[in-house]
This record gives sequence, structure tokens and C-alpha cells, in this order.
Amino acid sequence: VQLVESGGGSVQAGDSLRLSCAASGRTFRGYAMGWFRQAPGKERVFISAIGRDDGNTYYVDSVKGRFTISRDNAKNTVYLQMNSLKPEDTAVYYCAAHNRGGWLRTKGFEYDYWGQGTQVTVSS
Repeated sequence: VQLVESGGGSVQAGDSLRLSCAASGRTFRGYAMGWFRQAPGKERVFISAIGRDDGNTYYVDSVKGRFTISRDNAKNTVYLQMNSLKPEDTAVYYCAAHNRGGWLRTKGFEYDYWGQGTQVTVSS
């Protein structure tokens, strides 16, 4: 599976962005997906995950209520809608895929495929 993120950019605090992660291959629906981010000088951290059939989603507290993860298996794409952006959301955002048991994985090493990342910069 190859993953390609898009949709990043530079915005003002309070604005919205929608990130997309397009996956290659015909087995996309067999993978649970996650979004991670890495702020400057910090480690990459998990922020959200979605199950294989879109029925399950999970968010860390820092983005809960502001970010929404979704997927369209017909388009082999997972999305991260980000609303009410804050300067502390500034980071490189990565999507990742795994096909391990269960759907919720929050550790980077549990994901098998990664995108190249897309930069999100939020200014105050």
C-alpha cells in the first residue's frame, strides 16, 4: 500500500483544513487507518484512527471535537477534517495504515505503511 497525503497549508487560527490520504491498491478496505503529527522538535504522535468500515473512530483529547476522521473505501481515501485550528496544531501530518488484528492502534510501530507527510502551519 502506498499512501500520499495532500491538503496541508498555512492558515490562520480558527480556520479549517481537510487533509486527504490517497491509497494505492485494491485492498484499502482491509486496512485500518490512522493520522499522526510531528511538531517541530518533537516526536511524532498519534491523533486519530478509523476502522476498516468507517464505523469506529478515535481521537486524542487534544483534537476531539475539532477534528473528524473519515474514509471513502470506493475512493481509497481517508480524510482528516480539521476545524478551529490552533497554532499548536502546527506540524507535519502523516497518515498510516495497518492490517493487524483489531482496528485501534495508537503506536507508530504498529502501523505498516506511511505517507510522506503534509505540512500544516497555523498562525495566530
